[in-house]
Amino acid sequence: MSSALTNWQLETAETLLREIDGELPAAPVDEHSGAPLTSLARAWADTLRAELLVRRLRRAGYSLLGDPLVEGGPEQEGPLDLHAPDEAVDRDSRSESATQAALAISLVRSARAAFDAQDDDLQRAAGLVRHARIELLSRRVDAAMDEAVEAASLLDPALPPSPLLVHTLSSLAAVLADLELMPLALDYQRRAADLTAEAISAAGTDSAADSVDTLAAEAATRLAALCAEVGEGLLDDGGADAAAPHFAEARDLAVRALGQLHPGVPGLLDAQVVHGWALVGLGEHAAARSLLTSVVSAADRADDRALLASAELGLGRALRRSGDPRAADDHLATALATATEHGLPRLRRAALRELCTLHAELDDAARALPYLQAYLADELDRVDERRTRWVELFGRRKSLLETERAAGQLRRQAYEDPLTHLPNRRYAEARLDGLLSAGALPALAVVDIDRFKAINDAAGHPTGDAVLRAVGQLLVDGCRDTDEVCRWAGDEFVILLPDTTSEQAERAMERIRRSIATHDWSALGVEVPVRISVGIAQAARGDDRRTLFAAADGVLYDAKRAGRDRVVRLSGVTQTRAADAAPVAVDDHVAETGPVAEETAPVAVPTSSAVGEVTSPLPEDRDEQPEDATGGFAPLLVEPASGDAPADVEPPVRLRSPLDELFGGPSTRPAAQRVAEPVASPAPAAAAVPPPVAAAPVLATGPDVIWGTGRSTEQVLALVREARREHPGHPAVVVRASADTLVALATEHDAYTTMDAAAMSAAIGPVPEPVGRVGVLCASSGDTPIAAEAAFVARVTGTEVVRVDDVGGSRIHPLLTDRSLLTDVDCLVVVAGLDAALASVVSRLTEVPVVAVPTSAGQGASSFGGFSALLTMLNSAAPGVVVSNIDNGWSAGVFAARIARRTAALPPS
Repeated sequence: MSSALTNWQLETAETLLREIDGELPAAPVDEHSGAPLTSLARAWADTLRAELLVRRLRRAGYSLLGDPLVEGGPEQEGPLDLHAPDEAVDRDSRSESATQAALAISLVRSARAAFDAQDDDLQRAAGLVRHARIELLSRRVDAAMDEAVEAASLLDPALPPSPLLVHTLSSLAAVLADLELMPLALDYQRRAADLTAEAISAAGTDSAADSVDTLAAEAATRLAALCAEVGEGLLDDGGADAAAPHFAEARDLAVRALGQLHPGVPGLLDAQVVHGWALVGLGEHAAARSLLTSVVSAADRADDRALLASAELGLGRALRRSGDPRAADDHLATALATATEHGLPRLRRAALRELCTLHAELDDAARALPYLQAYLADELDRVDERRTRWVELFGRRKSLLETERAAGQLRRQAYEDPLTHLPNRRYAEARLDGLLSAGALPALAVVDIDRFKAINDAAGHPTGDAVLRAVGQLLVDGCRDTDEVCRWAGDEFVILLPDTTSEQAERAMERIRRSIATHDWSALGVEVPVRISVGIAQAARGDDRRTLFAAADGVLYDAKRAGRDRVVRLSGVTQTRAADAAPVAVDDHVAETGPVAEETAPVAVPTSSAVGEVTSPLPEDRDEQPEDATGGFAPLLVEPASGDAPADVEPPVRLRSPLDELFGGPSTRPAAQRVAEPVASPAPAAAAVPPPVAAAPVLATGPDVIWGTGRSTEQVLALVREARREHPGHPAVVVRASADTLVALATEHDAYTTMDAAAMSAAIGPVPEPVGRVGVLCASSGDTPIAAEAAFVARVTGTEVVRVDDVGGSRIHPLLTDRSLLTDVDCLVVVAGLDAALASVVSRLTEVPVVAVPTSAGQGASSFGGFSALLTMLNSAAPGVVVSNIDNGWSAGVFAARIARRTAALPPS
C-alpha cells in the first residue's frame, strides 16, 4: 500500500485499501472486547485513505493551501480551504474536491485521536510521521514540522529494536529531509541503520536472519541516499573535498546493502541507484553509466516512478560529467517531468539545476533561462517558507523564553519568602524530604524569636518586619555555605545542616544566638531585647520529615518553658534531650538550671522539662519496653510533664484500676517518664513486696477533639494552634470540618497534616505507629460518613484499621464467607442506622469486643433522628457489645483503638 501511494499508483492503492477495509472486523458492541486492536487498525486504514485522497487532490491540481499547482489550474478561481469544508462551491469539480478534502480532514482527525489514545508510544510516533507526510503533500509545511517534532519526542532511545521502529525512524528521516533539515535526517537514519545492525547480531534462525538482512539493507540504502544527496549539495557549492567523504560513505553503504539483498528483492534496484549516485560523485562515470542504464530499464518495467526519476537523474549526471551533454539532456528532462508529476520536490530541484548547468555549459542561454527561472522560483518558494518558518521560530522561541521567565518567577514565588527573600517552608519541606530519602542524616534547627509579639506591639509591624529580615540575615551570616536557612512561618525559622551532628549544630547555633543577643537593635528603633530560642534534632534511621521536625519543635518548646534565650538539642545517638547543655548568660539574664544527672546513671528517657532536669532511668530489662519499630524520634512524641513540681520530688504512685487500663485514666507520675524497676536491696523476710506498677498506656492522653460543626475556619485554626502549643507531641484531631477548613488546615500545617476527606476530619501533629488492629463495619451507604470518621480516628489514635462497607441486611455474605474480617482484629466498630441489628448479629459471630454506633440515617421520620437505632442496640441481649451515642464516630474510634492497643501489648497466653 505504501509503495503504491509513493509511486502514485492510486488505482492500485484504492484496490489494496478496499481489501484492507474488508479484513477489518466490525466495531465491537462491547467497548472492552478487542477495541484497542480494532481502533489501531482502523487508525492506520483511515490514515492511508486520507493520504490517497490528498494525492488525488494533488493530481487534480489542488493543494490544501489553495496555491495553484499549474498555471491556469482550477485553484485560480480561489483557494480550496480544506479546513472549512462546509464552504459552498459552484463548480462540480471544486465541489467534488471539497468533499474529498473534508473527508480527508475527517479521516486524519479520527486517526490522530485513535493514535493519541494508544499507550504504545512507537505506534503513536509511526502514525504521526505518516501524518507529517500527508501534511507535506498538502503543502502545509508548518503542520508537518509540528507532527515531526512530536513524533521525534516519542522515539525514546531506550525503545527496543523492532521493524516498526526502523521503518518509523527512516520515514521520519525522509520527512526531515523534505523539510530541509538534512543533519537531523542523517542522525535519525543513522540510528535506524545502527538498530538493524543490533538486530542482525541478535537474529537466531535463518528466516529471521534473512528478514533482518532485508531490513538492514533498506536502512543502509536510505542512509546512503542521504549521504549522496549531501555530497551533491556540497559539490554544487564548490566543496569537492568536503563532498568526497560523503560519496565514499554512500558507496560503502550501498555495496553493503547489495551484499545483503537477494536477486529479485524489491529493494535491490534502490540500492543500485544509490550506488550509481555515489560512483558519479566519486568520478567513476563509466561504471555509473553502465549500472544506471540497466536500472532505468528495470524501473520503467516495474512502473516505479520515484525510482525511475532517481535513476534518470543519476544517469543524466553521469552523462553530463562524462562529456555527453545531448544524451544527458534527454535523461534529465525525463527525470524533471517524472519528479514534477509525482510531487518529488528534492528530485525536481536537482533536475532543474542539472539542466540549467548543462545548457549553460553548452552556451545555450535560451534553453538555460527557463530552467533557471523555474529553479529560482522553487528557491524563492523555499526562501519564503524559510522566512515564514524563521518568523514562527522566532515567535516560538520568544514565547518559550517568556514561559521560562514566568516559570522562574513562579518558582521563586513558590519557594521564596517575599519578606526575608529566604527559602520558604515549601522549599524546606522538599529539601528535607530529598535529604532523608537519599539516606542523609542532617541536623535540623528550629529557631523562634522570643516574645516577638511584644516587639510588634512596642515598635510597630514595619519595625517587626525589619527585625525578621535582620534575624534572617544574621542566621545566614552565622551558617556555612552548605547550610540552608528558611523562614518557616511567622517568627519561626528552620536551618538545615547537612552532614552535621547535633553537637556540632548546637555549637553553631549557640554562636548565632550570642550574635543576635549582642546585636545593636537600636538602629532599627527596637528598645526591647531581641532573643531567640533554638531546638535542634539530628535525624536517625527511619525518621521522616514530620518526625524530625516534631522532635526539633518539641525541644524548642523545652527551651521556651525553661526561660527562652537558649539552645536545646536532642541527641541523635541516644534520642534524649541533652542534659549537659547549660544555658549561657547574656547580659543580666541568667538561666536557671536544675541538677545534672550523675555520671553513673543510665541513659535517661526524654522529658519535656528544662535542660538538665533529672529523669528516671530505663529499666534493666528492655524487653518490657518495646522500642518503636521504625526507629527515629517517634518514641519522643509524648505529652510534656508539668513544670510545676520540683524535679527531685517523686510523686506518690497510685495503682491503676481496670477502668484506667481501658480508658487511659490519669497517672500521678510525670508524663513521658518510664517507671523504674525497684532497685534490689536487702529487706526483712517478713516485709511485704509492693505490687508491681502497671506500665503506662502506649498512647498518652492527648488534647480533646476539636469539632468543626458550628465553628468558622478561623476559630478551628486558632483552636488547633492552641492545642499544638499545649500538646506538641500529640495530634490535634479535627472532626466534622468543612472542605474550606480542611484546605486551610492543610495549607497552614502541611508538614503535620493527616487528612481524610470522606471523614471530614484531619489530624495535625505526629501520628503514632500503629499497634493492634480495629475493624470498622458499615451497614449501608447512609452510614458511611460516621464509619469513615470512626476509622480515621482509630487510625490516628495509633491502630491499623480494616474497613468493610455495605454489609447490612442480606449483604452480610462477605462476613460469613471470610471470617478473618471478624476474628483477625482486636476490636470491631459496627456503624448502623436502618440496619441497627447488625451489631447483635456480628457479636454472635465473633468473640472480639464490639462497639456499636447508632446513626441518624434511616427512612425519614421513622428513624427519630437515630433514637430508633440507639434503642435497638441498647435493648439487644447480645454479649460483648458496648453502645456509643448517636453519630459519635469519634468516641467509638478512640475506644476501639485503646482496646486494640491494650490487647496487642499483652503478652501471648
